[in-house]
Amino acid sequence: MNAPGEFPFVIGTAGHIDHGKTALVKALTGVDCDRLREEKKRGITIELGFAPLILPDGRVVSLVDVPGHERFIRQMVAGAAGIDAALLVVASDEGIMPQSREHLDILGLLGVQDGLVVLTKRDLVEEDFLAMVEEDVEACVRGTFLEGRPVVPVSAFTGEGLEVLREEVARLVERGAPRSRKGAFFLPIDRAFPISGFGTVVTGTAYRGSLKEGEDVEILPRGGRSKVRSLQVHGDRVPEATAGQRVAVNIPSVSVDSLERGDVLAVSGRYRETSCLEVRLRLLPGAPEPVRHWQRLRVHLGTSDVVARVGFLDRLRLNPGEEVCAQLVAEEPVAAVRGEHFVIRFYSPLQTIGGGEVLFAYGEKPRGARSREERRRFLASLCEAKNDGDRVEAYLDLAGCLPFTRLEQDLQCLSGDLMSLLREQQATRGWVVLSGADPLVLSQRRHRAAKEELIRRLEVFHEEHPERKGLPVEEGVGALLRGEQKAYRAWVESLHAQGALVLEEGRMRLPGFNPAREGVQETVSRLLEYAQSRGFQLPELAEAQEALALDASQFRRVLQVAKESGEGHILAGTFFLSREVERRFWSLLGGIDGEITVATVRDASGTSRKYSLPLLEHFDSLGVTRRVQDRRVLLKRPPTQDNP
Repeated sequence: MNAPGEFPFVIGTAGHIDHGKTALVKALTGVDCDRLREEKKRGITIELGFAPLILPDGRVVSLVDVPGHERFIRQMVAGAAGIDAALLVVASDEGIMPQSREHLDILGLLGVQDGLVVLTKRDLVEEDFLAMVEEDVEACVRGTFLEGRPVVPVSAFTGEGLEVLREEVARLVERGAPRSRKGAFFLPIDRAFPISGFGTVVTGTAYRGSLKEGEDVEILPRGGRSKVRSLQVHGDRVPEATAGQRVAVNIPSVSVDSLERGDVLAVSGRYRETSCLEVRLRLLPGAPEPVRHWQRLRVHLGTSDVVARVGFLDRLRLNPGEEVCAQLVAEEPVAAVRGEHFVIRFYSPLQTIGGGEVLFAYGEKPRGARSREERRRFLASLCEAKNDGDRVEAYLDLAGCLPFTRLEQDLQCLSGDLMSLLREQQATRGWVVLSGADPLVLSQRRHRAAKEELIRRLEVFHEEHPERKGLPVEEGVGALLRGEQKAYRAWVESLHAQGALVLEEGRMRLPGFNPAREGVQETVSRLLEYAQSRGFQLPELAEAQEALALDASQFRRVLQVAKESGEGHILAGTFFLSREVERRFWSLLGGIDGEITVATVRDASGTSRKYSLPLLEHFDSLGVTRRVQDRRVLLKRPPTQDNP
């Protein structure tokens, strides 16, 4: 048994208009949830109402009263999002009605798995009529999460059955699993209002994580940051709020005019906006027609209501009663969290047709057939995932090598939880975790495949270019390892440390490989002699190729060997500079009296601007000189003749 006091559990009412939901909430809690003048006048609930419910054992849970009118389904979904259990309210004098069925469908789509049926207005009907209504209710809930659950007749007017209902609600709460506090705080906002002297207050049901006074929070997707000034749960100030509680948060630095229902309050830096959700999508068996690929739908997610297009990865349409992995591409940014449930309705006419669960909040539209197949496999893996380890494995297989911080944010994990998971399962799953300030992580399968691909590329490179020292690191990244460049370089360094390859001067080669330069080196020597004979009048590449009588392929190979050995450079993509001429030019710079300009260098070298300018720019790039307006400052003195 849990201790008395605030208990993180939210119960939502659902049912047809005017079936007594608000009266039931008032009878149970003493709180009248009809808070708007229009609601009082019309006798129906338009907005969401919230009240604390004290159970017989002293625990306090939250009760949410939602609208029953078909025109306010958006508000109903906003209220039902994040609830732990439901009370399906059916009037004894009317029985099951259209919104009763639609609300029951919505509750199932939103992942609600437990609840009760409450037959209100018990005092208005005879026993035999009540028995008929109970039979209709049992038929309606057959095959849903309410099948086999208690059906409790009550009267909010006479009080009959209310104590029995309180006891059943207590049992409902007792058998319910506590909401997990894992993850960073995430609260879909359903109300925002100003309080004089305090500033903006937002309310909602905390979906995950916990929040303390003084923490930094932000508003998504609209923007805005603040520190939490104070927290309240059911009107009482608390130092910390947790998932499953109805929470009021005072955020004085955010203007109430900048907020809308559908925004999310989250711990700063833990989530980001998105326009592409990757989801598990189910169409109700009673949907009037299939949903076509790229069809516009209205999506109710948390407290938001957006228009999105549905993208299928393996079909052109989804038939009633079918379930599939898909993408929802929203027409405006949203904030979402993995595991969050949603409802879809036809854009026109508005009708609830299905819903599902967010599998991955930061999806990407496929850019081709290969990309489409990769994302299909990724989503299939997420659908089958049974735990966080499976989800990490699926994402690593898709993304390749990723920094820890990127993996943490994309999977919406806390750093401590993710690091513990990696340490615990690294050996069994074969994940590769590369040390560093921001550790790099990749799956065993991706590591092995990428390593094999790189070894093959080095073998081919050595065969085609036996005279070269190795493959430049930046040219080695392949399709199997599409991480960031920083991650890729760290991975290559780990292969070097393991002895799988040799990394030297930014080039990779296989162990035991030595460049075969016998035939090429002689031609390189001829090129160097020719360049030195030209002195500071640098030879153009075309001139050098003609002088050596080489075809284009042969000349490219000679240039490559000269560059890799450090014996030559190509300036401005046009001129060849040998190391000896480079050394001589450096000495010339050191011997110039007065300012170093293009003109003084031209005169000292006996050449023209055509040659002196690219030479000076080359020494700028080496850090030997620095350009200041139209002159150069010599930063490094030339080496001695004996120590070039």
